[in-house]
Amino acid sequence: MILVNGQAADAVNALDRGLAYGDGVFRTLRTHAGQPLWWSDHYTKLASDCTALALNCPDGTLLHAEVCQVAEVGQGIVKIMLTRGVGARGYALPIGNGCGCTRIVLSAPLPPHAHADAPSDITVRWCALRLARQPRLAGIKHLNRLENVLARAEWDDPAIFEGILCDDRGLVVSGVMCNLFWVREGELFTPDLSECGVAGVARARLLRAAARLGIRSHIGRLRPETILAADEVMICNSVIGVRRVARLDDVTWLPAGWTTKLNNALYEDVD
Repeated sequence: MILVNGQAADAVNALDRGLAYGDGVFRTLRTHAGQPLWWSDHYTKLASDCTALALNCPDGTLLHAEVCQVAEVGQGIVKIMLTRGVGARGYALPIGNGCGCTRIVLSAPLPPHAHADAPSDITVRWCALRLARQPRLAGIKHLNRLENVLARAEWDDPAIFEGILCDDRGLVVSGVMCNLFWVREGELFTPDLSECGVAGVARARLLRAAARLGIRSHIGRLRPETILAADEVMICNSVIGVRRVARLDDVTWLPAGWTTKLNNALYEDVD
């Protein structure tokens, strides 16, 4: 099911700035029994991203109702897309467009890799593509995801679940669709996202969970060799939770128990 501005539809205006320029933001969230998981976190991040781009964020109660309206009966996925709406040709922001947001809410079945019986250990690879640094957009889940599209096009091996991205200096940033964590000597590490990358809701929740558990966390500008020296490497997002990286190209890791511990903690604070 798809809603466009609250109405059942499967198309937007050809002059929509989301289509023309990727001028908008989105969120992908998991639902259970018709209700969104971690709604408060997702809406707070959505509103923050809208503010960063000077977009008008819809009312949370309205958006929550639309998410529930399209959600699958059992478990599923809902994607929310907000664009700046219809505008004339050109990069200049439309005049008087404060209420012109296009609101798209759509559902999809839970993908196989997100089911409870999906393999918990995954294989990943390094990507050749390098992310451009742009602090003005760093952390925002904006609609222009061409870097991710090109990075994902680098492999077609179904055994590889994810690709790991670095920036133009060679510093580790994230996965193509996930945030990245690793543990070394009992301490948790994750890349700094102040210059590029998407700061996901699962990442924020995992950092909060680590604080509750008394695990010291580090957010920093980290080079690939720090991953290779890790005791356990993990990826996370709002759809799959936390997954253990068993292989990164030719490097392998045995389980060290951190993935299960952190994944359980990720779901303890449920709204």
